[in-house]
Amino acid sequence: MSHISSNHKRDCGLPTHASEPTVPAKRRTMLAHKPHVRSSLMIGAVILVLSACGQPTFGYPSEPGGKIPADLKRFYNQKLIFGSCEGYATTDADAKTFANNTFKCARLEVPLDYQNPRGRTAQIALLRVPAQGKPSKRIGSLLLNPGGPGMSGMSYAVEVAEKLADSPITKQFDLIGFDPRGVAASTPALDCFTDAEREADLLVNSINSGGKDYTDHETRQLYQKCAERSGGEDVLAHVGTRDVARDMDVLRAVLGDDKLSFFGASYGTRLGAIYAETFPQNVRAMVLDAAVDPTTGTTERRLVQFAGFQRAFDNMAAFCAKTPTCPLGTDPKQATSAFQQIVRPLIDKPIITADGRKVTYTAVIDGVTTGLYGETLWPAVILAITELKSGSGKTLLFLRDILSQRNADGSYGNNYESLVAINCLDEERHTPEQESAMTRDIFKVAPFLDTGRPVNARDLCEHWRVKPTLGYPYAQNIKGLPKTLVVSVTRDPATPHEGGISLAKTLGASLLTVEGEQHGVALTPDSACVNDIVADYLIGLKIPADGARCVL
Repeated sequence: MSHISSNHKRDCGLPTHASEPTVPAKRRTMLAHKPHVRSSLMIGAVILVLSACGQPTFGYPSEPGGKIPADLKRFYNQKLIFGSCEGYATTDADAKTFANNTFKCARLEVPLDYQNPRGRTAQIALLRVPAQGKPSKRIGSLLLNPGGPGMSGMSYAVEVAEKLADSPITKQFDLIGFDPRGVAASTPALDCFTDAEREADLLVNSINSGGKDYTDHETRQLYQKCAERSGGEDVLAHVGTRDVARDMDVLRAVLGDDKLSFFGASYGTRLGAIYAETFPQNVRAMVLDAAVDPTTGTTERRLVQFAGFQRAFDNMAAFCAKTPTCPLGTDPKQATSAFQQIVRPLIDKPIITADGRKVTYTAVIDGVTTGLYGETLWPAVILAITELKSGSGKTLLFLRDILSQRNADGSYGNNYESLVAINCLDEERHTPEQESAMTRDIFKVAPFLDTGRPVNARDLCEHWRVKPTLGYPYAQNIKGLPKTLVVSVTRDPATPHEGGISLAKTLGASLLTVEGEQHGVALTPDSACVNDIVADYLIGLKIPADGARCVL
């Protein structure tokens, strides 16, 4: 991890008293090939920053939940300078979508450690899409989190704005997408491996490693590399969900909202639940879609999740079997065995593409799993498997590159490194025996993933020097929380419907059940029924009737 040298000025939106942003080596490499991005990080004088970014937006922190500690007041009272989003992109896709004058970006300063607010700080990158309707109809800000953990909220705000351009939600709320601490454009950013090491599949767990499990020495190295490249051990100690929830409250206040309106998908439901637990009195409205179950620990939840992926694989195979050219055959009951015969040889002998890339077992599992998140992606999975049988990995690598945020120049975003580091603080730790037993059980409930090799797995987080900070169960017995809304798809492969039922019960929330097969549905164009109910709730705080259902 390197720092911008002291003679380089800060980019638009960073408060004048903030510490210098930390830019991962892999992102520096990408910036070196993108002069228009690099130059925005090197603006030479404050007057140029102000002229480029516009006038400050002042936030007036309210204290609905009680007095803000004196040491935190400077964070709650800070002003944001919104301006151009140039320089905030960390992927090729973001570089294209952020180039829109409608979108404005800024950085929020927060304590790296809330127990030491006078110490080191972090900068939370955010993107604002202003409400598109009449100013008199504006309700406030709607904070967004797309999940992961490790996914960019800035990218997500753009996606929601484009897909719901005619929605009353985008007309009456400023959409605020923020990159959680450590993620994407926020600094310091999590960074554990070089791009070459990512290309070589060094950052993988036992589920998709093809039997090439980590050693004790290698998991020690993982921690050391992450600490060195991310800016220090104190960074790794403070990227968990509980710290992100604190950041959200600072952001709420600085944006000028007395109460928080929030939409969280997948992991974002965990983030929302922790915010609700920590600041129930500060919640205005909260929609949690594709819920993570707050009552189950790591092992139980992963077994349920991978059983969901096997069900999605089986359903995809049944869909495929309706055509005689299906690469898995015309008998769905034999599809798992057929898939294993296709992919297991790649453990020892990957396919080499014309441009020298390797189609490894890990790449196949990542790509196929990506395509199981929704039935609309099944044709792409079937095409990818068909190509594999003929020795090609074009579609497979396309799917995998989406998941891993690989850019055209071979650089990578940090979403997967962020996922690992954040989960090291959120999930329970396992001994090698426990991790191996869990992996074997996962292969039993999801045999399409079974490598056919002996399992000697290790927890990637086993040498993290900070104990997990989340705790299970969480968000229990919350007092003073307004009515919230949980949305759950019945055949969601990644966050099964049972988790939505559990979260709604835990929070005393209204549950909207959606018949369908995909991971999450709200704030997408997939269901007018869902979006109408979500809009009625977010805008007018209208809760749907008990037993409300939609069909995809």
